[in-house]
Amino acid sequence: MKPLYEATIINTGGREGEVHSPDNIFNIDVAKPAALGGSATTATNPEQLFAAGYSACFNSALELLLEKGNVKFDSSEVTATVSLFPDKTDNGFQLGVKLEVSIAGVDRETAEEYVHKAHNFCPYSKAIKGNIDVELSVK
Repeated sequence: MKPLYEATIINTGGREGEVHSPDNIFNIDVAKPAALGGSATTATNPEQLFAAGYSACFNSALELLLEKGNVKFDSSEVTATVSLFPDKTDNGFQLGVKLEVSIAGVDRETAEEYVHKAHNFCPYSKAIKGNIDVELSVK
């Protein structure tokens, strides 16, 4: 199957390095957060990058489904919180995600319906299904 779009990002240095696109349009320093033994910094980390991508993708899926369903809404907002947990099965780590969603201009029942539809439709949600626990909440 031919992809609709592809993005390539290169990392050097792991959590203490940088990420960039081959064309250098995207170029960000990466650092270990203080909570994991790093120093206070303005650099990002993999959890923030994942949260940014997931929240944007989920909100895009949500708005597309609302529009396809002819649901009138004022705005939507998705807050993604990505947590790093110890993984007892291999003494490594695993991720968890909380998505807090607000859809202004619709009732709670409609918001909950479309948040669940978006969760089944969003490419990020599909990619992590069964591998990462995702907690959904409607504000």
